[in-house]
Amino acid sequence: MKPTPKRAPGASRRRRFLLLAGMVLVLIAGATLWTWRAASPRSAAARLPPPVPVTVATAARQDVPVFLDALGTVQASNTIAVRSQIDGPLQSVNFTEGQEVHQGDTLAVIDPRPLRAALDQAVAKKGEDQAQLVSAQKDLERSKQLATRGYATPQTVDQQQAKVDQLKALIDADQAAIESAQTQLSYATITAPISGRVGFRQVDPGNIIRANDVNPITVLTQIRPAMVVFTLPQKNLVDVREAMLHGTVRVVAFDQDNTRQLAQGELLLIDNQIDQATSTIRLKARFANQDDRLWPGEFVHLRIQVDTRQNAVTIPPVAVQRGPQGFYAWVIGPDNTADQRAIDATPIGNEVAIVTRGVNEGERVVVNGQYRLQPGSRVDAKTGATASAPGQAS
Repeated sequence: MKPTPKRAPGASRRRRFLLLAGMVLVLIAGATLWTWRAASPRSAAARLPPPVPVTVATAARQDVPVFLDALGTVQASNTIAVRSQIDGPLQSVNFTEGQEVHQGDTLAVIDPRPLRAALDQAVAKKGEDQAQLVSAQKDLERSKQLATRGYATPQTVDQQQAKVDQLKALIDADQAAIESAQTQLSYATITAPISGRVGFRQVDPGNIIRANDVNPITVLTQIRPAMVVFTLPQKNLVDVREAMLHGTVRVVAFDQDNTRQLAQGELLLIDNQIDQATSTIRLKARFANQDDRLWPGEFVHLRIQVDTRQNAVTIPPVAVQRGPQGFYAWVIGPDNTADQRAIDATPIGNEVAIVTRGVNEGERVVVNGQYRLQPGSRVDAKTGATASAPGQAS
């Protein structure tokens, strides 16, 4: 066998050096490639958190009516307990329960026969006294003629004159008795003193009714117009008075659930004193109520317009958040990032909030999804309903 040739020491060292250099170059190339990939926009985007989905609305300028809310009770403009002014048997009831009646309509009739007899008697008594007066006046004339001839004394003439004067006074009393009897007879026919709606019938025909009975025949209410009495805190008194000085104050009535509008009216008066026990003031509003949608005794929600803010910057009330330092809102910039801003805002009902500082017209505010936001968060903004003034469509 041939002996294995020995390698030169210099060649072995060169091979190790080349191998080590190749490994270093591979490491450098790998590090460079990793750094390039990490610095690429696609990788940076992959490391950022996803945008937060939110709903936004745009701040806008508009005229905003300012309302005060209250709870009131509907009252009839007139309520009359229909009673008898005389005693007697109730002959007939001429209305149907719940009927709409007009002023002067006959509601009930009491047996008029005793009253008509009393009137006839008074008329007959006057006729009798008038006949006696005629006779007494003739006797007075004869006495005066005899006295001028000396056949009658002045005393006789004076006595005859006194008899004539007495009969004249008696006739005046008879006339008063006739008028009283006529009045009593008119009470036998009970008529509606006003136009309105009658309630339940509380006395049936055939019963004896008296002037001092506790229960009336029925109750007549006038609900056109209808009144609503309500209270407001004392702090609102100045706003209401200022509104009344500038003209008619509009009042809108809603049902008990505060969802359906029932009627529109106007503020009629403010009570002349404040209730010191509750620090409230009573007010009364009047409604035409031509469709009878307001009913006496009904509880209604009221909205009283006391002012109109002209050209105000508005946002939805849900965009207004409360923090330790006061009100703030999340405003979305042009780059779709969120900014938390301190604002001065006044909510007006449930539809709109007026902003006087912190948000400008045209800026977008977050109305849903605020709980996931942080300053500088990227957002995926979707447009929701824009704030609308109370009484306007959204």
